[in-house]
Amino acid sequence: MKYQKMYEADDKMISLIRDNYDLLQMLGSFGISLGFGDKTVKETCEDNGVDTYTFLVVVNCIINEYGTFAGADNSGRPLVEREADKRLSVPTLLHYLEASHAYFLDFQLPYIRRELQESLDERESLAKLILRFYDEYAYEIRRHMKYEQKTLFPYVQSLIDGHPANDYNVETFSKHHSAADKKLRELKLLIIKYLPMDGQHNNQLTATLHDIYENEVWLRQHAMVEDYVFVPAIRRLEQLTKQSDVSRNITDMVFKAGVGQQSDALSDREKDVIIALVQGMSNKDIADHLFISVNTVITHRRNIARKLQIHSPAGLTIYAIVNGLVDISSVKL
Repeated sequence: MKYQKMYEADDKMISLIRDNYDLLQMLGSFGISLGFGDKTVKETCEDNGVDTYTFLVVVNCIINEYGTFAGADNSGRPLVEREADKRLSVPTLLHYLEASHAYFLDFQLPYIRRELQESLDERESLAKLILRFYDEYAYEIRRHMKYEQKTLFPYVQSLIDGHPANDYNVETFSKHHSAADKKLRELKLLIIKYLPMDGQHNNQLTATLHDIYENEVWLRQHAMVEDYVFVPAIRRLEQLTKQSDVSRNITDMVFKAGVGQQSDALSDREKDVIIALVQGMSNKDIADHLFISVNTVITHRRNIARKLQIHSPAGLTIYAIVNGLVDISSVKL
């Protein structure tokens, strides 16, 4: 899709909507009320308790079909996985997706069904088949979204609450997540190709086809936000939660053993030696890296062991993580 525009916090909300009327429904899913006058995006979001950055990420993702919006690095990994998700509000995203599901399941699906009924002569066999096809589609989309509501969303809430379930992760969802608009596209094409109408019914059917098309677009955009914004944000939240749990457990273990309470503080050079050891360097590698002799490295290691009462690389790794000498994400646990 051709690049359109990147909206920012200081843009007027009315300008954003005037340029993209199809985003009106999205405002409701974010919990943003109309009647915002000439306020900026930031002011409108703040008035409605919505995280501005997260709102703009979703808006720009949808408007620019994500690929143009976020791009990818040399490995093909979306940039949002490396940068944007660090600032995303997961609670805001979760609320948005839950409200979007409610909108589609409770309003859009029944609405399109009523439109089809009014547009078709149910006495015709082909019309009956079209309605049956739609009902099968509606069943599949309900099953798809209900799964997310029953499994994924509670799991994400457990992450937010700091008590994640141990039997699920977002990769399980991501591997089995697929766009749900294919059958709707097929329904649209079947009607266009094989269901000729005239007069009033033709006008009704044309209007219904337009609404089906809009729903097809909505579903594609919804899946795009889930795949390229929500899932990366949850991956990061999982990582942070895992780091927090591991660090907390390590801290408990270390301090129960009396580590970190030694009277002799480590020197900066001794800390450098610990970092090098945690990275898997040999004594000679450390000597070359720090421009000291191997004998000096051995002396530093002896002093470290005396001060900390830790003699194994695994124990030093734990010490380094707990005391912030290395980041846990860089260590193989």
